[in-house]
Amino acid sequence: QVQLVESGGGLVQPGGSLRLSCAASGSIFRVNAMSWYRQAPGSQRELVATITPDGSTNYARSVKGRFTISRDNAKNTVYLQMNNLKPEDTAVYYCNADAVPYNPFKVYNYWGQGTQVTVSS
Repeated sequence: QVQLVESGGGLVQPGGSLRLSCAASGSIFRVNAMSWYRQAPGSQRELVATITPDGSTNYARSVKGRFTISRDNAKNTVYLQMNNLKPEDTAVYYCNADAVPYNPFKVYNYWGQGTQVTVSS
């Protein structure tokens, strides 16, 4: 099967930066779109950014111009560079990916365990 493992969360002051990473591992034939979601306390999980294998990206309006999603296809890894962080960015950030394992050979959707990002002075 496929596992997604996030890293890079933490505590940062407003205006600061953080870089999240998410590596897909396991018996993987192909990783399709990879995304970052976030969920703040008392709120629904929301899509932050998505990137396709060819590098096409899409961002939530609230993070456009501040966050950058990228990926390394050779490493099956997606990144989220977060700049000019605001207190309202505080949330648990989750990695999500559509991937095809070798067995069974079909597309599944996978989630990481989440990493906490806290923006506070």
